[in-house]
Amino acid sequence: MGLLERLQMEKDDDSKKSGAKPGAVTRDEVREDPYKELKKKIFDRVVEEVHITEDPADAKNPTDVEETIRNIVNEVIEKEAPYITRNERGGIAQSIINETIGFGPITQLLNNPDVSEVMVNGWNMVYVEKKGRLTLTDVKFTDNEHVMHIVERIVAPIGRRIDESSPMVDARLPNGSRVNIIIPPLALNGPVITIRKFSEKPYTVNDLIRFGTFTPEVAQFLKACVEARLNIVVSGGTGSGKTTTLNVISSFIPEDERIVTIEDAAELQLKQEHIVRLETRPPNVEGKGAVTIRDLVRNSLRMRPDRIVVGEVRSGEALDMLQAMNTGHDGSLTTGHANTPRDMLARLETMVLMSGMDLPIRAIREQIASAVDLIVQQSRLKDGTRRLTYLTEVVGMEGDVVTLQDIFVFKEEGRDNMGHVTGGIVPTGIKPKFMDKLLKTGVVLPADLFTAKF
Repeated sequence: MGLLERLQMEKDDDSKKSGAKPGAVTRDEVREDPYKELKKKIFDRVVEEVHITEDPADAKNPTDVEETIRNIVNEVIEKEAPYITRNERGGIAQSIINETIGFGPITQLLNNPDVSEVMVNGWNMVYVEKKGRLTLTDVKFTDNEHVMHIVERIVAPIGRRIDESSPMVDARLPNGSRVNIIIPPLALNGPVITIRKFSEKPYTVNDLIRFGTFTPEVAQFLKACVEARLNIVVSGGTGSGKTTTLNVISSFIPEDERIVTIEDAAELQLKQEHIVRLETRPPNVEGKGAVTIRDLVRNSLRMRPDRIVVGEVRSGEALDMLQAMNTGHDGSLTTGHANTPRDMLARLETMVLMSGMDLPIRAIREQIASAVDLIVQQSRLKDGTRRLTYLTEVVGMEGDVVTLQDIFVFKEEGRDNMGHVTGGIVPTGIKPKFMDKLLKTGVVLPADLFTAKF
């Protein structure tokens, strides 16, 4: 009996004990790599001969490192297993390269332009998002220890730490992609990695028009609002594309203005020259030294900004942001989590209360009504597409209520043969109250831009 037949019989015996059909591969089965020992020998040799450093000043050219690794792979294989085919050698070499200077098995997913998000739910379960749809891949790590090795590769270059005493971290990859990591004991399935990819080349307004996120008319309107220094909040749920839209809206800021960006993990990719980028800092091992978004917002007011762009308001920094908008820093931009423009107002109220200031609700609402001019609502639809669904003006106060009026709304027409939602964002026929402000700054919009198309 040959080796393969004997291994198959042993596998069938194990399957019978577990209740699975003979020859069946269960979801949690460990797929033994036939070249595991060979790869270990190669990897040990690579570690010995190729000195990888996390310091950019001492870093070697990646192309040179790859070439050195491929040479080592060929040398070891010629000596240990010369029967291995050229294609298999290439696969082994790429695997070692990914482990050495990449991010292990998920490197191929991160390099795939069609993948917008990578989710590691455990060593043997990796999902990706493609065109708004979640798909289970056949990518697997060796074990949880292997996942932790990749986690360390992600957090080490940016000076973050993750361990049992600090089991959560927000980080970013060198290409700007956002990473969230949570490990045991908080994550019961083992280390969990969520990577939101960002395009190496930032999306432009023309890209979003092509994707159907909004129309040329909406782009023209948003450009006018930015040039007229209106304060804008981009609202939406998780994964709805708020940061991408904020990036595009920020591109309308004139080149001669000083921009200060404030983020938890730097994601914005503005192309203007005069930009100061600020990023929060977590506490150290002793639990001290943390710098929050609120700290940075307050500090930014002393930096002579023309525009303040906050990646996202989540807590008490909302109060400082509103005060900045109300005290001469017009044209500020930010994002927040909410399902509708009205919900965004309620969220802002809650966040202001989280600042610890004992303010009456009416005073908070007056601050919001005078600070925010426009709420841009973005949603991810059931078919996975991301669309602007509302452009809503904050008109003012009526009694104790902040009044809103929709300028543009998304009109759904149905679905096409592929199941994609059809329709677009159209004007409601209402002209915004801030038209006078647009005119005073020299911004002229076409007369029929707000003509209703219902």
